[in-house]
Order: sequence, then structure tokens, then C-alpha cells
Amino acid sequence: MARSAKKETAVSLETVLWNCRVALRGVGSTEKNRDAVIALVFLKFAGDKFEKRRAELIAQYGEIPAFLEKASFYNAVNVFYLKETARWSYIVKHASANDIAVIIDQAMADIEDSNPPLKGTLPLNLFASLGADKSKIKDLIDNVNLIDEKRFQEEDLIGRVYEYFLQAYAAAGTKEEGEFYTPACVVRLIAEMIEPFSGVVYDPCCGSGGMFVQSLKFVDRHQGNRQNVSIIGQESVPETWRLCKMNLAIRGIAHNLGEKNASSFTDDQHKDKKVDFIMANPPFNLKNWRKEDELTDDPRFTGFSVMPPVANANYAWILHMLSKLDVSHGIAGFLLANGALNADSDEYTLRKEILEKDRVEAIIVLPRDMFYTTDISVTLWIINMNKKAGTVNGRQLRDRTHEILFMDLRRWNENIEEIVIDKGKKKKKTVLTDTQIAQIKEVYNNWQSADTTLYSDVPEFCRSVKLFNADLTNEEQELMSKGKLTTIEAKNYSLAPSKYIEFIDHDLDIDYASEMTRIQTEMQAVLIDEKHSQAMLEEAFRGIGYGIN
Repeated sequence: MARSAKKETAVSLETVLWNCRVALRGVGSTEKNRDAVIALVFLKFAGDKFEKRRAELIAQYGEIPAFLEKASFYNAVNVFYLKETARWSYIVKHASANDIAVIIDQAMADIEDSNPPLKGTLPLNLFASLGADKSKIKDLIDNVNLIDEKRFQEEDLIGRVYEYFLQAYAAAGTKEEGEFYTPACVVRLIAEMIEPFSGVVYDPCCGSGGMFVQSLKFVDRHQGNRQNVSIIGQESVPETWRLCKMNLAIRGIAHNLGEKNASSFTDDQHKDKKVDFIMANPPFNLKNWRKEDELTDDPRFTGFSVMPPVANANYAWILHMLSKLDVSHGIAGFLLANGALNADSDEYTLRKEILEKDRVEAIIVLPRDMFYTTDISVTLWIINMNKKAGTVNGRQLRDRTHEILFMDLRRWNENIEEIVIDKGKKKKKTVLTDTQIAQIKEVYNNWQSADTTLYSDVPEFCRSVKLFNADLTNEEQELMSKGKLTTIEAKNYSLAPSKYIEFIDHDLDIDYASEMTRIQTEMQAVLIDEKHSQAMLEEAFRGIGYGIN
């Protein structure tokens, strides 16, 4: 029986997911448990959308079966047609049935059969193989039924469930090394900075599709036209590839994720394709991404004096993405572990050559603890194939050739979200607010602007740095000689913001004479209290006949 709407809105998503985990303890593998919850979330999402559309048809045409059961009336507005036995209301009604596992599996199969875009996407025969008794499955249904329909519209809910289970089961070793769901606020930041209003958006490691969902939400927020945006991507893990297709299909987002799941390095599903935008969070520090003698003549890596090392794929990802960007205007925003900023050996050589080609526009170090699954510190890279002056989205931009904007957000740690990940154990996560995202974007846009009065360096926050020593004016060279200015070349092509952004020694602001007087006064008070306590203790012992010498 469905819970009341009043209660539904009062329950947090994390509480629902926690209860689902509790219900599934001791049942099956962590992957199957995750997929079971996601499958039910999908069924509720699809069911809610179906019932909403059905109500619209009834209001327009009345209770006419010929209209209500016509799939095209639903498909026309990106809603999946559901047979009666595949609807969420039917599943909730039969949640206590002995064959509820069969009912759910059949619902998934029927939805695939009735909706060609979902072919090969949904998990089939999952609940029959889960090994959960009917009471546990009913618990899952009851809890998923508590999710307010509005949550599906407000956020990437399927991706969020995926994120939760990645984190919840991290200790069980079920996630791939370096593979993390990108927090929604970070994806919003990337979208706001690269502005994917129209053209082809690409993600070479698309996971559950969060980048795509947020890129189109960006278009919606700015009153753009979704029809002007094309989505292409690739994912190597088969379960995640299917999840992404499911996530995009249920939102009515047209997409091309290739013919199959595959590695972007060894089996590029979009070979020779050029794109306008890239949004990505590649697996950090991925090892053994190729064999030593593999891909050595791949055109994506030509034009550089060395190959990306086998031991770490960070620069392989950068070169792969560079090869995909339209050479005239392509722009990318992607995350990498901070180690890529200063990496040496072949990675140093590649970084130097990328900088010499002048492809890097901005480097932004994000706050720590932004991911549920790791506390690793990460950097947002903005790559721009055209840093010349021009007009972009109505803004007049100056020539930024041989300049890079550095931003350091590591002090932005005041906004914390917290979830329960296990009994008595919580995880805190730093989030960027909409106001903070707007501030970062404003600084970036002001730095790009033809109106040079809009931007100025801010200590401990942002700084514009020239690439080569030869780029400096005579005045700037004088400042450099005094240690008040530097270039990226002078810092041996490091991209660590800390090497460029001015640091203020706040200890210099302390009035030591006043501070020592304050401490002296406090210590005197402490010593007086201590003597008083000692006297009282001695008196107490003397009162019972035991003096203390």
C-alpha cells in the first residue's frame, strides 16, 4: 500500500537508500543489490511520468482506451508506454505477492519490448536471481515509493543512487580504482564555465550520464533549446554503460554511446569525430591503460615527443580529449587528480608541450572532500582551442594568448553535506553553492572580457599568469627580477596554483605585544584559580584528619 504524500516528502533520499541497504543485507552481491534499487527507482520514475501523461490524456480525451493505451501518445512527449502490469502502481499493489520478483522482472522485460530505445538497456531477470525473499523485496518497494516525484525532475536521481552505492560499498572493494561519480555541483560548475548551449557534447568516460544530464539542465536554466545539443559518449563498464543509456532514455535525451561498452583508448567508438564541448571526470591515475607496445602510432598521440606512460593515464586522457575538440573553437572542462599539475618525467614533457601549444585556459583547484567515495583533492582543467579575441555567447572576449587563469578554492569548505553510510558512521562532503558557482564563473568571465577593468588578481584566490618570459613587458620583467612576478616557464611549467597565487602570511597581521599581554593576563587568572583550588583541596584533607604537606 502506498504511503501518504505527506510522509513521502518528509523522508530524505539518503534515508530511503539507507533503508534499502538494510533490507538487502546478507542477500546478494553488492552490484546486484545496487542494480535492484536502481531498477526500482527506474520503475517508479517511469511509472510517475506515465501516470502524469495518462492524466493529461484523460483530461483531453476522456476515459477512451483507444487513446489511453496508444503508445505513440506517450512516446511523442518522451514518456515510455507501460502495460498495466509494468506500471509502478501495479507493482506497489502486488508488493506482498509471493511472485513479486517475477512480477518486477516481467515488468522490466515488457518495458523493453514496448520501447525500442531501451532495447538491451534494462537489467533482465535480476530479481529472480537476487535471492531475496518477498518480505525484503516489499521493503525495497515501500522505501522507493517514498521518493517524491519532484526529486526526479530536480536532480540526476538515478546517478545519485549510483553515487550512494559506490560510496556505501567502497569498503567492499566494488568500485574501480579512481572511478568516482562526479558531484552534481561540480558538473554544474563545468557546464557554467564552458557553456554548452549548442553543438556536440562529448564525455569519453560517461559513467551513469551525470555530465549529460547537467549539461542539458544548463541549457534549460538559460532558456536555450535542447534540440541544438547532441550527446555522444563512451563507457567501458557494461553495467554502467547500460545504466547511462537507461538514465538518458528515461529523460528523453537523444544520445549516441557507441555500439557497445568499450575503452575509449583501445576501442574508440567515435573515431575521427570532432566535438564542440567535452565534459569529463576520467578515472584518476588509471594504471595499465595500454600495453607498452600498444597505440604507439595512434593519431591521437602524434605531434608529441613522448607517449603517455603506461603507469598513469592522466595525460592519455588529456591528449585523447585534445584530439576530439574542434580545432577552431572546441572547449573542454574536465577533472584530474592534483598530481597531474606537477608530474615529472614523460608527463612533464607532455605538459610542457601542451602548454607550448597554448591549449590550457584555466586551472581551478577544488575544495577537498567533494566526493562521497574519496577525499582526494582534484583540479578542474579548462582547455580552449581558441583563446583569440572574439564574441562568444554575446560576450566580447579579449585575446588571452599565452595567459592562464589560476584559481584556488581549497579554503571554500564551509558548506557541508552529511549522510549515514553505515551504522554509527557518517560521511561529510563539501559542496559548492549556486552563489559560489556564480562567483567562480563571474571571475572567469571577467578575466576573459574585453573590458580589462572587470578583472583583478585576488590574493589566495585567483591570479592571471603569462606563459613565457618573452611575453612580459619591460615593467613586468623588472617586477620579475624583484621576485614580485613570475611566469609558467619560470616555474618549470608547473600548473600548481600555489606557485602563482599570492599567499598572505596572516601571522604578520598579529600585534605580538598586545597578544602576549592578553595571554599573560589569561595565564595569571589560570594560576590564581589553580592556587585557590589547591588551597581548597588541602583544607578538605585537613578537615578529615589527613593533612597534606
